[in-house]
Amino acid sequence: MGFLIGEHMTGGYGGADILHDCTLAVEKGEIAVIVGPNGAGKSTAMKAVFGMVNLREGSVRMNGQDITQLSPQDRVKLGMGFVPQTHNVFTSMSVEENLEMGAFIRKDDFSDTLAQVYDLFPILKEKRLQPAGQLSGGQRQQVAVGRALMTQPQVLMLDEPTAGVSPIVMDELFDRIIEIARTGIAILMVEQNARQALNIADKGYVLVQGSNRYTDTGAALMADPDVRRTFLGG
Repeated sequence: MGFLIGEHMTGGYGGADILHDCTLAVEKGEIAVIVGPNGAGKSTAMKAVFGMVNLREGSVRMNGQDITQLSPQDRVKLGMGFVPQTHNVFTSMSVEENLEMGAFIRKDDFSDTLAQVYDLFPILKEKRLQPAGQLSGGQRQQVAVGRALMTQPQVLMLDEPTAGVSPIVMDELFDRIIEIARTGIAILMVEQNARQALNIADKGYVLVQGSNRYTDTGAALMADPDVRRTFLGG
């Protein structure tokens, strides 16, 4: 079976179900993208995989292990990295301090990982002593992604990583995400920029009202006239 799979997930927050028999899966080195209209439960679906949603039905498995009952903290220890959409950097701390905070679960020397993050995001190396609050939105997102990478995750989950950034910055972030996937990390991300995200996706999930409406390769979804008309604006 898949490296990471959230299967037949039904649940939500409190009593109301937001997800209805929703299934997501991603392999190592693969980019899986969750798209769909506002209010479709995209972020909820990804948070369910991370253990932040009460599931009434369904399961989450990683590397063959059932992790449905584990807390998000325990999932991080197993190799999950999660980058929330907002409040994902400590603004008063320097860039480097933010990255070091990401390595909190590690007992070993993480200087190699820090060097890898700086190779991936050279601007962060340049600004490593500046408070993260002084950075642009796109640079802050790089800090947030870099911080998640400091735990050396096997899967990286990104909640709308390109929200509110310019098209140029979006392309740049997507290029970096492709680079991260090439190192063998599984990537699961929620994106509002559906067309651009499906362009880089190995696999795409179109959610509507908390259910899978379409599941296919990114290329097949881009080529599907129904998907294009309904979700990609023509």
